[in-house]
Amino acid sequence: MSKRILICGISGQDGTYLAKMLLERGYDVWGSSRNVERTSFHHARQLGIYDSLHLVSLNLRDAGRIAGILEQICPDQIYNLTGQSSVGLSFEQPVETVRSIAMGTLNLLESIRRTGNCMRLFNAGSTECFGDTGEGVADETTPFNPRSPYAVAKASAYWAVANYRQAYGVFACTGILSAHESPLRSSHFVTQKVVRAVASIAAGNETRLSLGNLEIERDWGWAPEYVEAMARMLEQSTPEDYIVATGRSHSLTEFVATTFELIGKNWRDYVILDDQLIRPTDILKIKVDPSKAEAKLGWKAKYGIREVIEMMLEAESKLLASQSSVISK
Repeated sequence: MSKRILICGISGQDGTYLAKMLLERGYDVWGSSRNVERTSFHHARQLGIYDSLHLVSLNLRDAGRIAGILEQICPDQIYNLTGQSSVGLSFEQPVETVRSIAMGTLNLLESIRRTGNCMRLFNAGSTECFGDTGEGVADETTPFNPRSPYAVAKASAYWAVANYRQAYGVFACTGILSAHESPLRSSHFVTQKVVRAVASIAAGNETRLSLGNLEIERDWGWAPEYVEAMARMLEQSTPEDYIVATGRSHSLTEFVATTFELIGKNWRDYVILDDQLIRPTDILKIKVDPSKAEAKLGWKAKYGIREVIEMMLEAESKLLASQSSVISK
């Protein structure tokens, strides 16, 4: 029998790519969203997998509902990809961010424990938990220093997973994920904001791009690659936490300049610096070492920042062209 998978938060970027990959491997894929009837599942439709999914409504803040769903589905593997996903938005909605990530993860862990510990859990963590690494490089042993409500929530979820693994024997692990991008990224992420603006400029529109701190440095990877690392973590004989990243950090200035360079434009002619977009406790540099994932999972990122930008820009340009064609008709 094929493995049965439950992806909590299947409508997002990671959930959609993960579902596609697992379906291609012949797995029975179930996915949850807070309200299935009100969710468009646009990404799943876009990738042509919507009709192959089993979808259920589930809010991880509802412990009773989680238990019922687990009894109904009896999944072999569970991927926890749900919760508020934006660092910037977490400053505006700190309580909701902590509840959706930290409490949601705890409720899921407890429900798994009560079923008998036979299910394997992947939890999506974040390199934001390390805070500002300065000139240093963080690995899996580096202490956390979260500087946003989002990172606080992710750090709390990380320790809950570690505790249930140690105290109760639950097969649970956290992927400490660096920023990872794709055409499915929401527009409230700065990378997609930049790509959409540049694609619009390339299409002949007089677009201006407002940005905050251009000196921040992040490790930006390609989302479809990262879901492979997630799956490999649950295939190991023992559960461990891994950093999933490219191992190369770049400034937002470099990201912006590269994107404009690809259309033959100077970014300084289009970018407006806006102090209102600077976060209260912005992290300047996040540098991480993903060598453990390469050594033990056999996983290494293939795509760097330029390739990621090229693929996102190509997809956005095609989308704009198709929309323009529909309007002209």
